[in-house]
Amino acid sequence: MAITGVEGIESALSAVTSVAPGGVVSNAPESAEGGSRFATSMTSAIDELQGLQKESDALKVAAVTGDLEDIHAAMIASTRAAVTLELVAAVRNKGVDAFNEIMRMQA
Repeated sequence: MAITGVEGIESALSAVTSVAPGGVVSNAPESAEGGSRFATSMTSAIDELQGLQKESDALKVAAVTGDLEDIHAAMIASTRAAVTLELVAAVRNKGVDAFNEIMRMQA
């Protein structure tokens, strides 16, 4: 079972990392279109994350008010949102690290 929030990040990562012939991994996009695909993928992943967080918040409110029938649904939604947030933050941090490294090389 795939976590829906992770699927958006997987597509963003596949847009950034491509394997060249011979198994060499290339992190640079081959054209400007590759960069816009990455930006689009990250935007959709963040939008999906916001949706997961809203769903989690709604289920938390339902649990507190006593309207929730199944507490497992609230726990699963909460965990899904937390894991997706950690993944998005990790991808963002790696992107910032890569940018800083490129800027250091130019100096």
